[in-house]
Amino acid sequence: MSSVDRRGEVAQSLNDVRTRVEQATARAGRSPESVTLIAVTKTYPASDVKILFDLGVRDFGENRSAEGAEKSALVAGRWHFQGQIQSNKIGAIAKWANTIHSLDQLSHLAKFDRAVGEDSGKRLQIFIQLSLDGDATRAGVSGDLLLTLGQAVMESKNLDLMGLMVVPPVEADPERAFAEVTDHAERFKREFPTATSLSAGMSGDYEIAIAYGATHIRVGSQILGPRTAPA
Repeated sequence: MSSVDRRGEVAQSLNDVRTRVEQATARAGRSPESVTLIAVTKTYPASDVKILFDLGVRDFGENRSAEGAEKSALVAGRWHFQGQIQSNKIGAIAKWANTIHSLDQLSHLAKFDRAVGEDSGKRLQIFIQLSLDGDATRAGVSGDLLLTLGQAVMESKNLDLMGLMVVPPVEADPERAFAEVTDHAERFKREFPTATSLSAGMSGDYEIAIAYGATHIRVGSQILGPRTAPA
């Protein structure tokens, strides 16, 4: 496919997603500006990121530190890390990421705080990953640990608490799952009134997530097409 054809393809898909976001926010009585669209560029080439930037996208999501470092060096923007956090990669992630969506361990929080402190003047936005089913084999936390992590972020020197992030279990009904997420998010905001953001919704369910209060949606294949590399 030529670069011109690829640009047209991406532009059409991006416009479709933006239209669906506008429609979903209208149904929810919200403004489109209340939702941050994060284009998830994991496994896609840097050329796609450049196309998205030219089309007005400024928020990009990556799951791997090496990919995020490479692409963020080529394309300016707000870069979001949303993958599983590996302790030995925290220093590297802190150098290029502006926002972390998947914090679920106190030890990782402390390491991010120290790593950002080495980059004078930088602050890192933090979402705590919520577990809906409490399965210890999956990422995310629930119960008292949510509040413990939230308080630790509030007490940190270089981190800003944004709110909660969630990836519902594959087998979960989206409507029921996001309704439950909303309950958790409201309780979390009562404890931390400045943590008003909710990172929820991906290519297959972002319209439902918006109906239940998502402020950040993470959309990849609906914009850039099927992935040809492993996710």
